[in-house]
Amino acid sequence: MAFYLSLSSSSSAAATSCCCAPPSSLYSRLNPLFFPQRRRNFTSTLSGLRRRRRSKTKFYTVAAAVSAENAGVFTSPETAKSFDFANEERIYKWWESQGYFKPSFDRGSDPFVVPMPPPNVTGSLHMGHAMFVTLEDIMVRYHRMKGRPTLWLPGTDHAGIATQLVVERMLASEGIQRVDLGREEFAKRIWDWKEKYGGTITNQIKRLGASCDWTRERFTLDAELSRAVVEAFVRLHEKGLIYQGSYLVNWSPNLQTAVSDLEVEYSQEPGALYYIKYRVAGGSRDDYLTIATTRPETLFGDTAVAVNPEDERYSKYIGKMAIVPLTFGRHVPIISDKYVDKDFGTGVLKISPGHDHNDYLLARKLGLPILNVMNKDATLNEVAGLYCGLDRFEARKKLWSDLEETGLAVKKEAYNLRVPRSQRGGEIVEPLISKQWFVTMEPLAEKALKAVEKGELTIMPERFEKIYKHWLSNIKDWCISRQLWWGHRIPVWYIVGKDSEEEYIVARNGAEALEKAQEKYGKHVEIYQDPDVLDTWFSSGLWPFSTLGWPDVSAEDFKRFYPTSILETGHDILFFWVARMVMMGIEFTGTVPFTNVYLHGLIRDSQGRKMSKTLGNVIDPLDTIQEYGTDALRFTLALGTPGQDLNLSVERLASNKAFTNKLWNAGKFILQNLPSKSDLSSWEALSIYKFDMVESLLKLPLAERWVVSKLHILIDTVTSSYDKYFFGDVGRELYDFFWADFADWYIEASKARLYHSESQSRASVAQSVLLYVFGNILKMLHPFMPFVTEELWQALPSREEALMASAWPLTSLPRHVESIKQFENLQALTRSIRNIRAEYSVEPAKRISASIVASSEVIEYISREKEVLALLCRLDLQNMIFTDSAPGNANQSVHIVASEGLEANLPLADMVDISSEVERLSKRLVKMQAEYDGLMARLSSPSFVEKAPEHIVRGVQEKAREAEEKLMLTRNQLAFLESSVLVSK
Repeated sequence: MAFYLSLSSSSSAAATSCCCAPPSSLYSRLNPLFFPQRRRNFTSTLSGLRRRRRSKTKFYTVAAAVSAENAGVFTSPETAKSFDFANEERIYKWWESQGYFKPSFDRGSDPFVVPMPPPNVTGSLHMGHAMFVTLEDIMVRYHRMKGRPTLWLPGTDHAGIATQLVVERMLASEGIQRVDLGREEFAKRIWDWKEKYGGTITNQIKRLGASCDWTRERFTLDAELSRAVVEAFVRLHEKGLIYQGSYLVNWSPNLQTAVSDLEVEYSQEPGALYYIKYRVAGGSRDDYLTIATTRPETLFGDTAVAVNPEDERYSKYIGKMAIVPLTFGRHVPIISDKYVDKDFGTGVLKISPGHDHNDYLLARKLGLPILNVMNKDATLNEVAGLYCGLDRFEARKKLWSDLEETGLAVKKEAYNLRVPRSQRGGEIVEPLISKQWFVTMEPLAEKALKAVEKGELTIMPERFEKIYKHWLSNIKDWCISRQLWWGHRIPVWYIVGKDSEEEYIVARNGAEALEKAQEKYGKHVEIYQDPDVLDTWFSSGLWPFSTLGWPDVSAEDFKRFYPTSILETGHDILFFWVARMVMMGIEFTGTVPFTNVYLHGLIRDSQGRKMSKTLGNVIDPLDTIQEYGTDALRFTLALGTPGQDLNLSVERLASNKAFTNKLWNAGKFILQNLPSKSDLSSWEALSIYKFDMVESLLKLPLAERWVVSKLHILIDTVTSSYDKYFFGDVGRELYDFFWADFADWYIEASKARLYHSESQSRASVAQSVLLYVFGNILKMLHPFMPFVTEELWQALPSREEALMASAWPLTSLPRHVESIKQFENLQALTRSIRNIRAEYSVEPAKRISASIVASSEVIEYISREKEVLALLCRLDLQNMIFTDSAPGNANQSVHIVASEGLEANLPLADMVDISSEVERLSKRLVKMQAEYDGLMARLSSPSFVEKAPEHIVRGVQEKAREAEEKLMLTRNQLAFLESSVLVSK
């Protein structure tokens, strides 16, 4: 029905015109999908309503037209017991086919743009993906409904190390190594793998309901994005910010590549601390220094031995030479430096600058030489002498054995090590001197720091700004080269026959490189490209603008959608990715790539533990969807707090699945209680109600004024929370309103209008309000729970468009605070009467009399809702009295004070057989007294109190207190009954 959408559309003018549409024009667009042949006729007589209620014949609803394509896509709650999760994929394909995911400039010109964190092309859906997809989809669905042109730009990352590792393992299973294929053929195999398996993660993300514009999907190795990567490298090099040099890096022996500091994960693992004698040259047999080390195999790379200058134990040796064990007498200087910790080990430190980051920095400060003792496969090289060719761990064992034989081994003790492992390969990384390409980060970091200080970039939660600033303030140069075959080839060419460190050319392509080389070295020059590729994070750092057309700043998408609105991602990649994007964005575009950063936490199990296969606590999103539905999963994930880890449990999922069912059942109730298609007069009566003006609101009955006022307040609150990205607050506010206010109270109250009122106008107003409130609930819940809300929306008498394309509810709509207070009084009275019924075990179906005592003002509005009160409290409508003074039979009634100025008296005789109740309570009192006496006897026994465990004694004391309270309540209740004049003596 056109009138329905008008109540919540974004234009009051449109609302007025829709409300005035003649009913006959509505039925010309009816969708036959929602109209079975059998229907109910709506009449205004109470007897007719009750008769049809007893017959349980179904109401059938009027539904709006939908395009011919959606026939078979949606299921009405009238014909389905519950929402079928299998419908989710059909609904998603329908959205996509209608073009709803693309940005539309029909209703606004200020775009809302979110660049999706590109998952690895090798990836398979996990809860981390589910989290970011949920939060980002909430953002884009909300802003799309607000009328903003919304672009959520998806894509995948080529994941250099991970992808190469996957394909190498696949080839190894066939007995093939990549070196056997050669670089070109190996790259072809990876592309073939990508074409076959690379779409897996994309399809899984779609299963979560991600409303991305898939026509703009990007891959970091796409031609356009590769051009942007080369351009970025060239520009940075031209500014002197990229350089090549031999430095200590984190080397992954298995992957045969350098990895960045951020790609190294440290774990506490059992190991050993080895104590070794270093003899002092020229001294006696008693002149030696004992060194404690966890990596004895690196002693071949020692270039000094250091002690603290304030350590008196070793002051006499400073300036002398020490003999490195098992090196045939190689001498190294004994030096002093405050860096040495006197209290660690023996207070003597071996300096191996080629294999320890701290030693490397100390050696550069002091001008010490650097020795590398290890090959890139983690075997020892010729510097290790007799140990050359041994694996590092084999060498450690043999070395210690030899030290023991020569008397240079002091002792070996167990020690917990902080072991650095490659995030991708998992093996222990080796600090190794290697020639790599680096980016000078300090000038880039300075601009990124100023962006936050000036308020150009906001990080949520705010506490992460301190972490961001600390990292950028202490940033190291970035090693961007990787010794891989999969990725963006470094755009550097060398001259055949020249020193590669000095003679190289940076160019955008091979032709340009050759042209430059020929200009400098003649036309017969030969060149070859650097075999390394760039760190995956280098290309990812360009993601927000390379995906929109940069370096072509005239590209339509770049002009329309850059800078983007917000970057949402996990707080664990604040440095990996977010900070680098900020630095790159400012450097290449002159502005921050996004104005806001939203960081979510990690997802843990119900006990707060990190999910891992080892613990067996991994929750698979696809399995979860199959059991609980996508909407329940999304709603659960969205209730977390920004930046804080979320403990996920099946109990939460089950609870939110129940929420989905409750929504479905509410929709079923509403649809089954609408007029039939042929009842034009009833539909016309529904269409006259408006809710966007104070005058119209005040004409509604109390229950309707209350729920509409509460709804309008909720719309403002929820909209504000959406705007602030307080999604947890949004979810809780909507959940509470729907369940506690709408479902538990208004739907129940509406039954008095629909089934127990002789006034058709009262039934019409209830139907209209049910549609209005429920429709707006669906709109506000849609970003969280897109599937069930769309299914329900399509079954309602609304316009043709999808819920996801409909307008967001208006804010600042009228509300009547006094009506809210009045209905809260009615609620308090209802709860009080229900409590008394429960206390006296009144049969649920039994109707009782009641005298409501209040001022004339309160009685005026309470009495108008007597049908609602009677229905909710199971009161006898014919024996309800509203009075301003206590009734004559007050001494024979249970007296209730519901709220200030509102009381009730419920005749005891209506609720219980008093004599029987006295007898029952008397027996109960005897039993309770015996239980209480038993507890007190235990507590009065010194042997129990003194010998029993403290927690046992506390438990008995608590039981005794509870028993005493129950005794007192029962005695009071029994005394009240016995004092009644109705008791037969």
